[in-house]
Amino acid sequence: MAAPRKYPDEVRERAIREVRATGRPIAHVAKDLGIHKEALRGWVRQAEADRGGRDDRLTTAEQDELKQLRKEVAELRRANEILKAASVFLPRRSTVPGRGRAGDRPPA
Repeated sequence: MAAPRKYPDEVRERAIREVRATGRPIAHVAKDLGIHKEALRGWVRQAEADRGGRDDRLTTAEQDELKQLRKEVAELRRANEILKAASVFLPRRSTVPGRGRAGDRPPA
């Protein structure tokens, strides 16, 4: 579970809007709003990535998809481990007819 956000979404949006609209340095806007400048810098970069202005970061949608896919891979790996462990207890059967155990042969 993710940690709770320190700043509400409204504050984030307002700060990003102010940086874009005024063109003032991020550090000055952050100081005026009582936000840590590196937090605001990250928000602005993420907003730029979401708008398609940056190629060095994943968009929020891509980050969410990546998180979901990683979770799915972890679940599938756990399921595979369970199946591998359970296969030790299952009898082996031949895939060639007539080559399995005596009880597996079709009646002649």
